[in-house]
Amino acid sequence: MPDYALESEEGGLVAGLDEVGRGPLAGPVLAAAALFLVPPAPELAGLLDDSKKLTAARRDAAFAALAEARQRGDLVFAIAGASVAEIGRLNILRASHLAMVRALARLPVAPDLALVDGHMAPPLRCRVRCVVGGDGVSLSIAAASILAKVTRDRAMARLDLRHPGWGFASNQGYPTAAHRARLAMVGPTRHHRRGFAPVDQASLLLPVPVG
Repeated sequence: MPDYALESEEGGLVAGLDEVGRGPLAGPVLAAAALFLVPPAPELAGLLDDSKKLTAARRDAAFAALAEARQRGDLVFAIAGASVAEIGRLNILRASHLAMVRALARLPVAPDLALVDGHMAPPLRCRVRCVVGGDGVSLSIAAASILAKVTRDRAMARLDLRHPGWGFASNQGYPTAAHRARLAMVGPTRHHRRGFAPVDQASLLLPVPVG
């Protein structure tokens, strides 16, 4: 389980950053920055973990608890993204870094240090410490992981209402067998990522997007 040791060790204002959505064939990549102004209470800390390890219900509960902590003034956070067009222009790694830069810039408090999940540092305007597997180590990164994941899942659920038949509410744009089969059958939407092989292959077969 993640804890607050890294934040305490570093001292000062420490933000955690994480992204979600590097693997999907459709939809934006999102990132969140979370900065605890006071150490998280045990009740809140117990809700936080790597978002991939949590059920949707537990992620929603953690998201709500983080929103309440922000209202109390115990936490600040911000969420930002990079669009499908930006992913196509920049590549997915650089787009995910752009989302992190935007998320950090939206924080109302400038951090002294950013703890970033992974081993590649985005070009942030503060000191950066990369933490491999950070969403399972740092509570700040775990919070960012949950904030980004819940926000993106909700965005993909809204997209599913506008584009029925793609299963975006359940697959979140990831390349499930059903998603890939529909892509091959009807071609990509404007929300699919050019430069990703299954999307480009479908585009060659059906060059006109369907919506």
